[in-house]
Amino acid sequence: MKQLLRKIATPVSAHCDLMCGVYNPDQARIEAESVKAIQEKYQDSEDDEFKQRCIIIKEHRAQLVKEHLWVLWTDYFKPEHVEDHPQLHDLIWRATKCAGDCKKSTDPAEGQKLLDLIDEVADIFAETKK
Repeated sequence: MKQLLRKIATPVSAHCDLMCGVYNPDQARIEAESVKAIQEKYQDSEDDEFKQRCIIIKEHRAQLVKEHLWVLWTDYFKPEHVEDHPQLHDLIWRATKCAGDCKKSTDPAEGQKLLDLIDEVADIFAETKK
């Protein structure tokens, strides 16, 4: 038992929760694609009940976008990434703000803005993986 406890208590060093292979901006993008698609379906519908469901699901998906972006920001990106990409802090802030705006909006143009910002984050993410 002592041997097992020693193994469990052995400190390890990593810049993130797990190996970096688990982090991916595609998770945020998939949810953002859902947000935009729901905004489009909302616009195309005249069914009030359906529209209510759209809003509930869209708000949940937009919140997931925020959470995926925050995980990248807080757990994956390192100080040297910010040094190499000084716009990263502002970009993550604008993307999460846009996800919040999408929670309040049924305009697919807002969903597209969110997708564009996530694409910018994904480009930087890809650069850091080289």
